[in-house]
Amino acid sequence: MKMNEDFLKSMKDAFELLRTKGPKEATAAVQRALSGHNANNVHVDPVQTPHTPSNASEWAQAWTQPQTPASPAPHAPAAPTFDADTPGTFSTHTFSNAAGQRQYKLYVPAVYKTEPLPLIVMLHGCTQNADDFAAGTRMNEMAERHGFIVVYPNQAQAANHSKCWNWFKPADQLRDQGEPSLIAGITREVMARYRVDPARVYVAGLSAGGAMADVMLKTSPDLYAAAGVHSGLAYGCAKGLPSALAAMKGGKAPRNRTHAAPQRPLIVFHGDADTTVHPSNAAQIVAPFDAGTTTVSTQSGAATGRRTYTQQRHMAANGVEAESWSIHGAGHAWSGGSQHGSYTDPSGPDAAAEMVRFFLAHPRLH
Repeated sequence: MKMNEDFLKSMKDAFELLRTKGPKEATAAVQRALSGHNANNVHVDPVQTPHTPSNASEWAQAWTQPQTPASPAPHAPAAPTFDADTPGTFSTHTFSNAAGQRQYKLYVPAVYKTEPLPLIVMLHGCTQNADDFAAGTRMNEMAERHGFIVVYPNQAQAANHSKCWNWFKPADQLRDQGEPSLIAGITREVMARYRVDPARVYVAGLSAGGAMADVMLKTSPDLYAAAGVHSGLAYGCAKGLPSALAAMKGGKAPRNRTHAAPQRPLIVFHGDADTTVHPSNAAQIVAPFDAGTTTVSTQSGAATGRRTYTQQRHMAANGVEAESWSIHGAGHAWSGGSQHGSYTDPSGPDAAAEMVRFFLAHPRLH
């Protein structure tokens, strides 16, 4: 159905409110529009208001981009520096298949010689790119320290205005289709060109990238040994924009959603003060691992001036393990990241280091 001019104006008003005032005002504007009123209470014919998220790529950006951190990062974060910590090569490549084309950045550590190395696929959040995400997470430094290859797929702005991975679209939640086929294709291309240990291939991401990391783990368990989800959402929690908005706000999981037995381990990070993706989403991600939950450690952190956190381990009935970190007082940002990248929280525990520890302890056994 074609949206009338009033509804289009309402969406533009909502974008402007998001930019100038914040998510609460923008949310209210969109709710008025969807209920038949634009930002100025001008009536919109409900019949002409779309009932499906066919325009999600145009206006879901307002609901899937990270919130502005307390200390805003520069608009153009510095690219990762190449010093003693990152002496490897960071190169740009392009992958194409029937679903489209995506660029990606590839970091090959200087320690890469003849032995097959692990591979970690890193999926950035909305408004970010590979260089920004590499700088913020410092994953290239981790690659040198622990000996693994890192690949950073870049979402195309043509696919989503704010460069969000389209985790909430049904067409991008299926194996060998849409964006999952592109990410898996990039992964396999790197594995074909470099000596990669196929039992130690992992995927991780932030926000929309975190949600897409869970999509990849669930749709390609034969490819990825484990996943890391930071400030993300569970696979299957949304089948379009309306349910995505509900999930991000902390809505209940769909009634018809069932938790299949987990096939692969995962590690989850989420700030309990996140107002962009509600912290309840972390619990949804680890819900399939509900056979046993143990609180491993609760850190005060007050003496060092760092954020407190609660770390838990979860064990599914079939023995597959998960680990979750609730970071107290943290918002929508990569925990322990560098200020050289956007949407990072340097005062939190180092999510990149903990993910690498978890990944290397969980190779794919079958």
